[in-house]
Amino acid sequence: MTVIGLISGTSYDAVDAAAARMGLEGDTLFLAPLGLHSVRVPAPLRARIAAVLPPHRTTVDEICRLDTTIGRLFGSVAASANAALTGGAADLVSSHGQTVYHWVDGRTALGTLQLGEPAWIAEASGLPVVSGLRSRDITRGGQGAPLASLLDALLVLGDDRTVGSLNLGGIANITVWSDPGEIVAYDIGPASALMDRAVAEATGGRERMDTGGARAARGRVDADLLTVLLTEPYYRLLPPKSTGKELFHAGYVRAMAGERDVPLDDLLATLTELTAILVARSCREHGVQQLFVAGGGVRNPTLMRRIRALTEPAHVREFDDLGLPAQGKEAYTMAVIGFLTAHGLPATIPSATGAANSSILGSLTPGAAPLRLPAPARSLPSRITIVAA
Repeated sequence: MTVIGLISGTSYDAVDAAAARMGLEGDTLFLAPLGLHSVRVPAPLRARIAAVLPPHRTTVDEICRLDTTIGRLFGSVAASANAALTGGAADLVSSHGQTVYHWVDGRTALGTLQLGEPAWIAEASGLPVVSGLRSRDITRGGQGAPLASLLDALLVLGDDRTVGSLNLGGIANITVWSDPGEIVAYDIGPASALMDRAVAEATGGRERMDTGGARAARGRVDADLLTVLLTEPYYRLLPPKSTGKELFHAGYVRAMAGERDVPLDDLLATLTELTAILVARSCREHGVQQLFVAGGGVRNPTLMRRIRALTEPAHVREFDDLGLPAQGKEAYTMAVIGFLTAHGLPATIPSATGAANSSILGSLTPGAAPLRLPAPARSLPSRITIVAA
């Protein structure tokens, strides 16, 4: 089965599509990556998404309009990815959508909202669509996150208790082994979310990110501000836990900084150090000796340099070394989830999300043809093996 995974992450800068041809033989899921296709989110749409994120107020009218606009964009990306990556041979689309709210009270997730109506994707691509990937786990007491924990467990961790998998998106999340021998996964805290917002605010929107970590490299860490930032209560919560821009929103740094007037480069150096410290803490707590890193943060050499320095003697490697591109990890995760759902298999690990039991994820929207699913698989995969296309 050939599946296209779609996602727009917490940075909402692009819609990423990854195509994979997959087959299950025994307890091994063989995955042939067919490539990535990424389309920038138009600036006006980025502004509209930003305007509905906490702590901003919005209307049902705008949410409805965004759901349609984002759905149409995802549909266009799915159709173009099918043509460019599979020659029109895809069987299924698995869409995460665009998260605009993740409702968490302490360590309890109560709901989540991703926009991007799947009917538009099915109409544009002609393919059936799996969507709504987080909610079933939440109904069973889980966080609905991180969804990448299954891919991490099957491809990265294996039986090696000293390996960890880190994703650096808007929020940083990690998958590791716990002392009792269970897979644990959780959101560590902010990665690019606060950095990107600081740059956009300070430059009046002329810049959207600290490209290449250049500003952070020029700046100096503000020790006093860093101390204040590290007092955030979320960091003291035990996993499983999840967070997002509901907490780490546009006004978060301003509120924490108080009356301090911190130059932009110094602020970015401080936020970079914050992320590196949080990553290093998690690695020490779980005895990580080898850390595989994916996500947009791998393109920030300043952040990667600080992570390497603070996690020593752990060996930090990029996700590409495993056979999948670091930039495409989340989109390939969505493709794997879609494959498992279509075959009647759960795609969550209860110890990772905190759910009472595992869940088959998502809902199915038929494509142009009558919906025909493969026969339910007889066994769960215990590993993913990457093979040539």
